[in-house]
Amino acid sequence: MPNNLKSKSNAERFIIAYNSIDYSLRSIYGFKRSISYADLVRKSVSLNSVVRKYEEELIDYGRLRNSIVHRTNPNFVIAEPHDEVVEEFEKIAKLIATPPTAFDKICHKEVVVCENNVSLKETLQIMARTGYHNIPVYEGTMLQGVAIGPKIMQKLGENLIQGTDATEYLTKTNVTDVIAKGQENPFFLVADRNMTIEKALNHFYINRKLSSIIITEKGTYNEKPIGIITSADILDMNAVLENY
Repeated sequence: MPNNLKSKSNAERFIIAYNSIDYSLRSIYGFKRSISYADLVRKSVSLNSVVRKYEEELIDYGRLRNSIVHRTNPNFVIAEPHDEVVEEFEKIAKLIATPPTAFDKICHKEVVVCENNVSLKETLQIMARTGYHNIPVYEGTMLQGVAIGPKIMQKLGENLIQGTDATEYLTKTNVTDVIAKGQENPFFLVADRNMTIEKALNHFYINRKLSSIIITEKGTYNEKPIGIITSADILDMNAVLENY
């Protein structure tokens, strides 16, 4: 606990956490001051993975806030919440107001990439050698798309059904012929190094097709990656938030 909170009562700490959550959600998502705290929480459920996880607690603590302050004087405390309640509310407030970044806490910083002129055979060899199934494909410093292992295998299977020779297909087909391309592609996205774990989790929650998030310094396609997050990291991201 920060030193400046040690001297405060539980009620004061609780109200600070409440105000932090209220202010942060209104600021982040542009909600009007006129909507209630409860509506603020409910509207944030689809936007924020932390709110979604702790929705019931946030609603309950909102009711508790109204019970521990005087109705006509919000600075006059009439009850003190338990230590456990205050600590959990402070934890939730911290996750919402100052969430950890994915780059600092979870993403793989040694990103395996391949050039746009390689064959599918070479791409699969890279995947087998490294154990990674989401390989960003670049032409110089420009991201062309992401080679996704299961998608490549699906294309290979479709060609085998049509009677195509596997070796010929893998050797003669360029990786750019089968990669997920374009900025509107549902299978990957690019974000800057300040992306929070909460936002990353929300992207995976909203888009179940999302396979990877490529982290660059400024979040543009004409930069080399400095990190990557995949759907396989979801459990680890939840664990980081749980212990933050």
